[in-house]
Amino acid sequence: MSSTSAEDAIVAAAPQTPGSAPTEVPDTHRAGLTSDDHAAAVPVDERHDLTPAQIRDVVRLIQCPICSFPLQQPVTLPPNVTLGKVIPAVKAAYQKGRAAALNTSLSTHLVAKGAWEASGVPSMRDPYSEAQVLPGGRLLATYLFADMGYLDYNAEVTYLSADSPAHAELDAQVLAQVKEVTRAEMDCQVCYALYYDSVTTYCGHTFCRVCLQRVLDHARHCPVCRRPLTIQPITYRDTVPENELIKRITTYFWVDMLKDRRDHILAEVLGNQSDEYDTAIFVCTLAFPLMPTFLHIFEPRYRLMIRRALAGNRTFGMVLHSYPELNELGTLLRIENFEFFPDGRSLIETIGVSRFRIIRHGQLDGYTVAKTEPINDISITAEEELEAEETRNYVHPAEGEAPRFPATVEEIEITPTQILMDFATDFVRRMQQQGAAWLTQRILTIYGECPHDPAVFSWWFANTLPIRETEKYRLLGTTSVRERLKICCGWIVEWETPTAWSLIGGCVVS
Repeated sequence: MSSTSAEDAIVAAAPQTPGSAPTEVPDTHRAGLTSDDHAAAVPVDERHDLTPAQIRDVVRLIQCPICSFPLQQPVTLPPNVTLGKVIPAVKAAYQKGRAAALNTSLSTHLVAKGAWEASGVPSMRDPYSEAQVLPGGRLLATYLFADMGYLDYNAEVTYLSADSPAHAELDAQVLAQVKEVTRAEMDCQVCYALYYDSVTTYCGHTFCRVCLQRVLDHARHCPVCRRPLTIQPITYRDTVPENELIKRITTYFWVDMLKDRRDHILAEVLGNQSDEYDTAIFVCTLAFPLMPTFLHIFEPRYRLMIRRALAGNRTFGMVLHSYPELNELGTLLRIENFEFFPDGRSLIETIGVSRFRIIRHGQLDGYTVAKTEPINDISITAEEELEAEETRNYVHPAEGEAPRFPATVEEIEITPTQILMDFATDFVRRMQQQGAAWLTQRILTIYGECPHDPAVFSWWFANTLPIRETEKYRLLGTTSVRERLKICCGWIVEWETPTAWSLIGGCVVS
């Protein structure tokens, strides 16, 4: 199963360093992984001299795209507590750098280059753009230029003075201070690590997407303010988008750290997909191949399991509950439809795919996982040979006479498969005529009409006949259609005798 701490395989892709090949992600994890369309062109590092493009990008991080001034009281929908703390701290760091620059003779001569001029259309140059000489290196001067209202959000900057080592050193100090005060507010309050695929709730608090989902598995409240939340950040990514500004900030400043976070997440994902266990197990009820099973998911451990299934190949195993040992036979189910409720519960519709036997099992995040092997039917040729061997003593009716249905278990053993099938479908027809019309209709709506294919009939019959599940469980270990049909006919024979109560767990009448 995929997981996207990223346990649910539903995390955003880490930003790539320019010129490097993207990290390969296993196919089972691609659902929920998003490309980093807004990654920094060149991530910044105070240990190296900043290019003009890097300087402009760093200042643009806290510029308002509407008025072009540095953000005063950043308003977002939803509101963002993190940015409300980061912006004042960053502005204070720049002002601290300005005070230091005023104690020196360092200054930078610069002028804004509008979008038209930057695109090679000098005739469209802004006539009101004036060159300025501002204190500090290029980074600090560019921020002050924006703070004065001279730098449009979409404009670039041309530096008219040389950049000396002293200017570069001052820029490095300012950048280090900006990164330090920003980093202090960039930790998720659940995992206490740098935000990764950050989402902001409508109460204004920001978390890693997978961290928030894991919290909501257990309680439908914000981990910080306890306000009720009705979101599904992993299942419905489009309704809970990533916080783009925080994404840009973390990508520009800590790209290497984000790559480490992604490596850690993928390691967890691959760990959850180890060769030791290959199937997540829902320990609940009986399910059969080709038949629908409807489930109400409300336990936190199974919420996580179902999310992982949806992010992967949409399959998981169903095993009948038993105590104290786990039943070894089960059915692989595939999720066909699902609906999530605001409180985290979900309804899922599944279809049986195949049967399996558990070889060994363990635990992962509270639910059972297992190494399994498939249970397959014998070939058609072997099926025909089996029938021929078992029916060699069967006495066929005279010409013109109808075949006689079996009345005992012994007669079932030697009766041809087609006659057993006719016997079973005749029983279904009689029960439908005798039963309540509303009940018959409900069964037909859920499971469909009685199938006439022996390979399907046994599974349909087991789903509709109200007998003990331990009796039905016997079908899962069979390897031939005839074997299953004999078991079903045995139920019919017993049902029509005075001891039928033993089939449904009631008193035995002798």
